[in-house]
Amino acid sequence: MTQNLKPNVLGLKRSFGFGDRLGLATPGHMDAILGTPYLGIFAQQSIRELNRTNRRPVDVMNAAVEAVENNGWTQPWGADADHLQTRDDVFRMAEAGYTFFTIDPSDYVNNSVDLMPMDVLLDAYQQLVDDKKLAESDLLDRYLGKTVEIADDYKLVFDDKLNLLKAIIKYGVALNHSRSMNVWIQKACNNRPFEVEISVDETETPTTPLEHLFIGMELKRMGVDIVSLAPRFIGDFEKGIDYKGDISEFEEKYKQHVDIAKFCGPYKLSIHSGSDKFSIYPIIGRLSGELLHVKTAGTSYLEALRVICRTDKLLFREIVEYCRSRFETDKQTYHVSAALNRVPERIEDKKLEDWYLTNEDGRQILHVTFGSVLVSGRSVQGASFKDLIIENLIKNDQLYREVLHKHLGKHIRLLLSETET
Repeated sequence: MTQNLKPNVLGLKRSFGFGDRLGLATPGHMDAILGTPYLGIFAQQSIRELNRTNRRPVDVMNAAVEAVENNGWTQPWGADADHLQTRDDVFRMAEAGYTFFTIDPSDYVNNSVDLMPMDVLLDAYQQLVDDKKLAESDLLDRYLGKTVEIADDYKLVFDDKLNLLKAIIKYGVALNHSRSMNVWIQKACNNRPFEVEISVDETETPTTPLEHLFIGMELKRMGVDIVSLAPRFIGDFEKGIDYKGDISEFEEKYKQHVDIAKFCGPYKLSIHSGSDKFSIYPIIGRLSGELLHVKTAGTSYLEALRVICRTDKLLFREIVEYCRSRFETDKQTYHVSAALNRVPERIEDKKLEDWYLTNEDGRQILHVTFGSVLVSGRSVQGASFKDLIIENLIKNDQLYREVLHKHLGKHIRLLLSETET
């Protein structure tokens, strides 16, 4: 087989997104996915991450292509232009050759609907209609009273005016913006193949099954063809740590979301902040089958720091001290529960890795400060942390590859644990 030196569209096949904030992780990602039913997205970075790391879309793409070429990779692979919010975002990523476009309309999601009484909801709906911010002016009449047979013994009814109004007001403007984004993606790709994901996971309240059905039906009605959708699932999907919530309740709701995705698409469910959610991977893998995309990002950076911890304790301690100084500021744009006072300031060498790369608080302290470390952080001698980390990883490339294989391979093994093994 010949090498695939350009990213592909992956369609409705199981896929796994690997974020690489340093440009050196793809060989380990390949090892983690090799021989599994999952296709890899090797070039993946959000606009936010690009800005925080001073990287360009082409830098991320080139790192992936170089790894594909050097390692003789022959399987299809993808490139995810993640969390796009504007027209400029779309054209910037399309120009670099990305094939998978994740629309993030979260700025247009109304997170306050659960606090609105009926009269306020009615006024808000009418205001959106008057301002022409919805795709259509008759959404309430179009859906109210509608019964949808989703699967055997599973139907949903839009019989509650209050909940329907909440769905329309919460997501209606976001869906209209997504339609515009989809048009821009079509223009930017200029007839070359692409696929679209829509993400509403970075919102304050879970996406109910009824809301998911509304989203899916509206996208289909508007002609927005998606390969995957990332709802906001129940429970907490915090960065870099396991799932927090009632696992049996998650399974019940997730099954409903799978059925809705099959009915409205079919399209894949996308698990954002998918890193390290070990307790629910078997459920996700079993219920999703082929219709699954998992997205990870910061966990590969944490594994890079694991290499630093094992090979250069002094550098690791300097990075930790800097991260602790930045944590309270940098955590503001993340959903994390870590606290500095739960991780001791003085830790002996043999316990450093456990405290900062196994302990949940320690992992999140390192996770959310990555941008500061890679852009502004400097050692006592004045050297850039980023340069020192990259130099170390190149020197210890085999160790980095091994820890990535072990950690991300565990993700995929658990996703397959109740389906393939």
